[in-house]
Amino acid sequence: MSDETAISVHFGKPMPLFPLDSAVLLPQQVLPLHIFEPRYRQMIEHCLDGAGQIAMATFAGQAWKQEYHGRPPLRPAVCIGQIAQHERAPEGRYHILLQGVCRARILREVPPVQGRLYRMAMLEPAETDPDAAESLGEARATITELLSHDPLSRMAAAEPILEWLNNEDIPSAALLELVSFTIINEPKVRYRLLAEGQAAARAELIIGELKHISRLATRAAAQHPEQWPKGCSWN
Repeated sequence: MSDETAISVHFGKPMPLFPLDSAVLLPQQVLPLHIFEPRYRQMIEHCLDGAGQIAMATFAGQAWKQEYHGRPPLRPAVCIGQIAQHERAPEGRYHILLQGVCRARILREVPPVQGRLYRMAMLEPAETDPDAAESLGEARATITELLSHDPLSRMAAAEPILEWLNNEDIPSAALLELVSFTIINEPKVRYRLLAEGQAAARAELIIGELKHISRLATRAAAQHPEQWPKGCSWN
């Protein structure tokens, strides 16, 4: 698993914004994207000439549905991503792999300038306790316990995640990110995980969501043996 600190982020310069309706990227996650809109094709072209970094943002509220091609409001939390791979397709489209690097917050948007089609903003780091990120032994043990027993052990992702959890060489903070983007699909919870700067608080969110999924699965199994909670992948 990559070390997010190995990639440098320059917060003194504005960062391109790629807003979507939900938090699709978290640190450590690798996300494939097909870039086809002219403004984002231009953004990728400019990024590839520079540091190759963009900030995946999230629309605030529902105004974006009517104002998508304008500048609808954004929520403050973003995930800075590094373009790890790219392929230019016909008609100027791009296929990219974006690796989540770190959490950040929007300080202010940069005013639009002639010729630039996409939005940019000044950002600040959002991790509030980087030195405490590894004091998560109890949370790691709790997550291991939850994924080791029914019903969560029946999830398709349980076995590979348990292998990571049992590898003491893998940092606990990185494992929290792995569990977050592999198992948790609920948009509100994913945004809370993105916006939360403290690793211990993220661990509590993850454990709470795993227990919630476990309760739903247990209830579904009792009522309908073949029915499992939506949004989860089960063996």
